[in-house]
Amino acid sequence: MSDARPSAETDPGLAVRDLSFHYGAKTALDAVSFDVSAGMFCGLLGPNGAGKSTLVSLLTRLLVAPDGEITVAGHDLRQSPRKALAKLGVVFQQPTLDLGLTVRQNMAYFAALHGLSRSEVPGRIDAALDRLNMRDRAGERVRDLNGGHRRRMELARALLHEPSVLLLDEPTVGLDAAARHAITDHVHDLAEQGLCVLWATHLTDEMRDDDQLLVLHRGQILASGQVGRLRGDQTLSDWFLSRTEVPA
Repeated sequence: MSDARPSAETDPGLAVRDLSFHYGAKTALDAVSFDVSAGMFCGLLGPNGAGKSTLVSLLTRLLVAPDGEITVAGHDLRQSPRKALAKLGVVFQQPTLDLGLTVRQNMAYFAALHGLSRSEVPGRIDAALDRLNMRDRAGERVRDLNGGHRRRMELARALLHEPSVLLLDEPTVGLDAAARHAITDHVHDLAEQGLCVLWATHLTDEMRDDDQLLVLHRGQILASGQVGRLRGDQTLSDWFLSRTEVPA
C-alpha cells in the first residue's frame, strides 16, 4: 500500500455547490454548499429529518440531483461518476456485509468490484485489516463477529482501494461506548494522515473542538466552522439543541 498521503494542494477533497433535492413537493435539501479539504475531519451534524440521509445518497450517487454540483477529489460526480466514486470510500449506516462469507472473502469481493488486480489484492487486504487490528480475524465468518468488529471491518473495506475521501453515515449507531470511541479515534487519525473525512452523525460527543462542523437543519446549512469556536462557552450538545430544537 502506498505511503503517499493526499494534500490540499494535490487533492481538493470534497466540494458541494448549490445542491438541492425534492421528493415531490417536499424540499429535502435547499441550495446546500460546503467544502471539506484533504486532512480535515468534518462532522455533518443534524437532527432526524434534517436531510443527512438524502445528502449521503446524493454523494454516493444512489440519488442524482437535478440541481447543484458535487466534486470528489477533483472529479465532477455528474460528468465523471466512475472517477469520482473511485476516489470515495463509504461506510453506510446500514451494514452491507455478506454474513455467510469470511472477512477476507468480503474484502476480496469488494476489491473485485473496484477492479483491483488479483496480484495486489492480498497485500491490500492485509494492510487494510492491519490498520483496524483485524488481521487475526480474516478467516472468521462475518456472522460470528460482534457489532464493533463488523464496523471495523466495514471501515477497513472502505479503505481498501485507497480513497481520497471517506464518507461515514452514522457509523457508530448501535455500538457500545468502547467500540464507538475506538472507531472515532481511528477515523480522526486517518484525517490527521491526510484523508478527507465527512462524518454524518446526530451524536455531539463524537466531535472534537478542532474538528470542522456542518450543521444541517431542515435541508439547509444552518452553521459551519470549527467546533470550539461555534460552541463558545456552551457544550456542543447545548449549542446544537438551542439552534435546532423545535419549540413545544
